[in-house]
Amino acid sequence: MVDQSIAGAGTMAAASDGDRSGRARNAILLLCLGLAVAVLLSLTSGASDASAVSVVGDWLLGAAPGNEALSARDRLIVYDIRLPRVILGVLIGAALAVSGAVMQGLFRNPLADPGLIGVSAGASLGAVAVIVLGATVLAPVVAVLGTLALPLAAFCGGLATTLMLYQVATRQGRTSVAIMLLAGIALAALAMALTGILIFMADDRQLRDLTFWQLGSLAGATWQKIGSVGPVIVLALAAMPFLARGLNALALGEATAGHLGIPVQRLKYTAIIGVSAAVGASVAVSGGIGFVGIVVPHLLRLAIGPDNRYLLPASALLGACLLLLADAVARTIVAPAELPIGIVTAIAGAPFFLWILLRKRGVIDM
Repeated sequence: MVDQSIAGAGTMAAASDGDRSGRARNAILLLCLGLAVAVLLSLTSGASDASAVSVVGDWLLGAAPGNEALSARDRLIVYDIRLPRVILGVLIGAALAVSGAVMQGLFRNPLADPGLIGVSAGASLGAVAVIVLGATVLAPVVAVLGTLALPLAAFCGGLATTLMLYQVATRQGRTSVAIMLLAGIALAALAMALTGILIFMADDRQLRDLTFWQLGSLAGATWQKIGSVGPVIVLALAAMPFLARGLNALALGEATAGHLGIPVQRLKYTAIIGVSAAVGASVAVSGGIGFVGIVVPHLLRLAIGPDNRYLLPASALLGACLLLLADAVARTIVAPAELPIGIVTAIAGAPFFLWILLRKRGVIDM
């Protein structure tokens, strides 16, 4: 009787998963179309009068003799200013959203966030150090690295925080998720305190730079920055789907996942390194952009279910879409000035996050 019940439950679960899998595949297809629309919208939004039709015409007929779909000025704006910004927005949006999904799966908590383990705080500390000390203590480093000094410092700060966190949380070859969480909060607080000391030392010009950097922006996107952080983000994103099976098993508990043949310790290590690389590289070039990593996976989990085989790619697509749309709003809402993108994501994400909490409270109360 027990065996039959287990078999029946397994059949029902498989059927339910099949139905949800079909919905997830349809959602991924829709998100691919949505991302294409968001890319085109971002390329055609701004002070230039280049339309979507002219941009597509230039893509299709750009090599044709006499083609004038875009003027020389518009072509410069689209290909040298907006296109790097769009590519960076896609990479960063995908990195933050997928990192959030991985962290939520690792901690088995739908409210976990990439900043939970202190990566964002460590990256911010490295960047603030370059901004404040770049003309004094770190002047030789800045002279050698030039414009790469800021993103490299942020990346090194995030990586150093991650390595410290792993050393604290690992004992006898095993990493405790609970200790990792608590140590991440402590290291984030320490990094924020050191950042506060540097901000206290900053002059007026540096304070203005720090304020806009901490609010997040894609305004400084260049092909050089894409070349410096793009490979890191792409490699991290390419590795994370291979964690899907392990994260699904981890939802049943570490002991059960181990019995199913999942190398739990290696899974934790890979997830931490992947999230650190993706978030550290993102913060390095865009500053602090909040709520993408927590809202996107949670929204998709409500829509398509918790299966990480579909949740991770869907998070990448939706995160990229949302960040591109937020950037388009940031560039146009107060034109010709530009609103920091972190303000836009916070204004949109905070009410949604509160709605999620209220909705959960209502379900629990019922």
